[in-house]
Amino acid sequence: MTVPPGRRERKKAATRQKIADAALRLFLEHGYDEVGIRDVAAEADVAVTTLFSHFASKEALVFEQDENFEQRLTQAVTGRAPHEPLIPALRHEMRALVRHCAAENAAPIWRMIDASPALREYEKSMRLRHAESLAAAIAADPGLSRTTTACRTIARFVVDAHSLAREAADPDAAVDEIFRMIEAAWEATGSSRRE
Repeated sequence: MTVPPGRRERKKAATRQKIADAALRLFLEHGYDEVGIRDVAAEADVAVTTLFSHFASKEALVFEQDENFEQRLTQAVTGRAPHEPLIPALRHEMRALVRHCAAENAAPIWRMIDASPALREYEKSMRLRHAESLAAAIAADPGLSRTTTACRTIARFVVDAHSLAREAADPDAAVDEIFRMIEAAWEATGSSRRE
């Protein structure tokens, strides 16, 4: 049974969302480089220290779903039903994540990210972190007996599938195509032993 969040947690989540919404609105209206942290704090009607208690950097404001994305990927591994195959579970989750990020209203955000070297670099480091978390979740599953290298490689493939599919003309078809390759790679590692 899941315990609903308390009042304090709800207020904290609402403040975080208010800051993220204000930041995105300002970035899209005026340009990412033209908006400062103080501008975002003023728009959200919070102190700069409050903003930084929710977001570690200006770039993090754009990727406010970062932690959720990472948790969803690892949960696809750890939350699988007993004997549920790994790759279909990851494909299912990645399809949902790609649909969210390939939605029509997300296009201006991705154009902004693609136009900013700072945001592209942040996204790259974020993807590497997600891949390491996913690899750790895969490696920790005793039923998935693979080498560390195999776990890390498959995790990178899965995380990279997001940007490849998101940019495709048909994101769902791209997810399916990419995951056929990932599944073949995963099956090829099946006979390897843990390092």
